[in-house]
Order: sequence, then C-alpha cells, then structure tokens
Amino acid sequence: MVIMTVLLCSALAMAGCTGSQNTPAATTPASGTPAGSGTTPASSGTILTTVPTDIVPSYNQVKVDVGVKDYLGNSEVIYQGGMGQIHVKKITAKMTRSDGQTQTEFLENKKGFTVELLGTKLVDRVEVWVTMDNGETYKINDVLLEYRIR
Repeated sequence: MVIMTVLLCSALAMAGCTGSQNTPAATTPASGTPAGSGTTPASSGTILTTVPTDIVPSYNQVKVDVGVKDYLGNSEVIYQGGMGQIHVKKITAKMTRSDGQTQTEFLENKKGFTVELLGTKLVDRVEVWVTMDNGETYKINDVLLEYRIR
C-alpha cells in the first residue's frame, strides 16, 4: 500500500497535477502589448505558444470548434453549444498571427454560429474564451494552427 501511494504521488508530481492553475495575462507575443489592444505588428520571428485551458464545471461546458486553415490561411471558429449554453453571456475568439497581428471576433450564443479568422500561411494561434452569466470567464481553446497544403 505504501509503495502504491509513493508511485501515485510521484506520477502526479511528474504530470504537474499538484499545483493550482494560474492563467497568465494574455499578451501579444514579442511585443508586450496587453490583449485587446487591437492589431499590432511584432518583430519578425515571433514564436507562438499555448497555455493550458481552464477546467470548466460540467454544468457550464460548451464546445467551440477551431477549424483547419483553408488555402488562404484562414480558419473558421464554430460554436457547437453544450450543457452550459443557457449560461453563456459572451464568446470571444482571438487569432494571433505569426506576424504578430491580432484579430478578435465575438460569436453569438447560437449553435452553428461561425466566424472566420484571417490567418497567414504560417503557424497562427487561436484562443477562445467563454463568459458565463455569473461573471466567470473560462479559456476553452488555445491551439496552434499550421498551414497545410492540400
């Protein structure tokens, strides 16, 4: 029993599941500009990374799909609804392009509602936040989209 406990604790420590989840303030990579400040070009060679998404309680869960890039480098973000759909107040999708520019769009709380984010033919980052009627905001998507020639 003691060996099992030690193995379980070491597995949790190696997986990083023992600490609290802190979401850093969103910034435009390589520019230090706070999120929501509009479109800002960054220096060339911007490196995009993702952070873990929030754990959403089951009664608030909704799904937003981030589509693959088309031949122009653009991607669709599609709201799919979910158990928490009745609690959704606002849905925000933000694309940070590899050239440092950002685009923020708002999705309607209607299943199937779609917005198109204008990307590049390089790697771009898409983040999606959902704000609930109780004031809680959850980051539910944070993905890097690579351009693929079909």
